[in-house]
Amino acid sequence: MARRFRVTVDGEAFEVEVEELPAGRASAAAAATTAAASPPGPVAAKPKVEAARDATAQAAPAAGAPGGTAVKAPFSGTVIDVRFAQGQTVRKGQVGVVIEAMKMQNEIATPADGVIQTMPVAKGQPVSTGDVLFTVG
Repeated sequence: MARRFRVTVDGEAFEVEVEELPAGRASAAAAATTAAASPPGPVAAKPKVEAARDATAQAAPAAGAPGGTAVKAPFSGTVIDVRFAQGQTVRKGQVGVVIEAMKMQNEIATPADGVIQTMPVAKGQPVSTGDVLFTVG
């Protein structure tokens, strides 16, 4: 008999169904269940590092910064290093901010060549998901 559980990971709720299997059936059933498992909603969870890369690559234009691209925090954490200054020329892929989340350091890189237009974060500052880390244009 399967039992249903709700599990919360990094603030996102997932509903899971767990079924105890007889010995020997576990590996085949686990592979099938893993392929079918997904969180409620349209997007599956990603590891933090992969999410950070995606967020950096898909940064949206900043409101109030015409022609610039705002690079936003892909998750909550604490800024442990700021490597850019406003007005600095940067290259695509250059790491500008390091965020510590869950005792892991995550490097946030610039999505394009340009000049740093805004740098609203500082070392030691907590950030939330979606906070602008810097704007490049």
